[in-house]
Amino acid sequence: MIQSMTGYGKAVAAYKEKKINVEIKSLNSKQLDLGTRIAPLYREKEMEIRQMVAAALVRGKVDCCVWIEKDAGADATPINAALVENYYRQLKTISERTGIPEPQDWYATLLRLPDVTTRTDTEVLTDEEWQAVKSAIAQAIAALIAFRQQEGAALQLKFAEKIDNIERLLASIEPFEKQRVEKIRSRILESLKAIPEADYDKNRLEQELIYYIEKLDISEEKQRLTNHLRYFRETMEQADCQGKKLGFIAQEMGREINTTGSKSNQAEMQNIVVMMKDELEQIKEQVLNVL
Repeated sequence: MIQSMTGYGKAVAAYKEKKINVEIKSLNSKQLDLGTRIAPLYREKEMEIRQMVAAALVRGKVDCCVWIEKDAGADATPINAALVENYYRQLKTISERTGIPEPQDWYATLLRLPDVTTRTDTEVLTDEEWQAVKSAIAQAIAALIAFRQQEGAALQLKFAEKIDNIERLLASIEPFEKQRVEKIRSRILESLKAIPEADYDKNRLEQELIYYIEKLDISEEKQRLTNHLRYFRETMEQADCQGKKLGFIAQEMGREINTTGSKSNQAEMQNIVVMMKDELEQIKEQVLNVL
């Protein structure tokens, strides 16, 4: 079944006072083009995160973001109470010795002093927290793959519609193809009659007509195009369907349609060929979005 390269997945995991957010987006690209934005605490695991995403998503321009939200209370910078008391005693002693008045607003004075509100603790990534992060990444990847499958199903319906249209147009060529042979014969004979003094061998003329008509015959092109259309359908149904393979089949379809057009020396047939090319061009555009 078809998967689109376009997708979006998001997951959230709770760990203690933290909320771990993972967001993954993907667009079409010939190869895997993976970009990451990861919270500083998890950067030591960046390679492992990239391997997880790359193994699951295979192709596309992928952006992976991992960030942390904390409760306001948990994120507040702690006040160093022991240092505040030390500063307070020192200022009291200086005031008593020098006679300098004590500050009217002790809190405002003390909180402006060095290192009173400096964060000194260093966060360490624990195994338990890392498992929560991995779980969130896996959930985001699963959500993105589900999105890709949904988009792929819509693409498959679109492809099937376009293949049906090409088959219908190909079948509509047949009546004009039969008329064409008689028109060619009639036109040549009329041209010969317009030259009264022309003398020709009727048997040789028939041979030349047969040769000329065989050169314009499109039976093989029609058969090959029919085979390509069937193969395109079969490939879409395969579990490991790849956009590149569908693209190659579409190229072969284009060759047969172009050859049919070059052999179609009748306006009605050429119009039909133009319509087939238009349907095929839409297929080629959308194939670029297939994984």
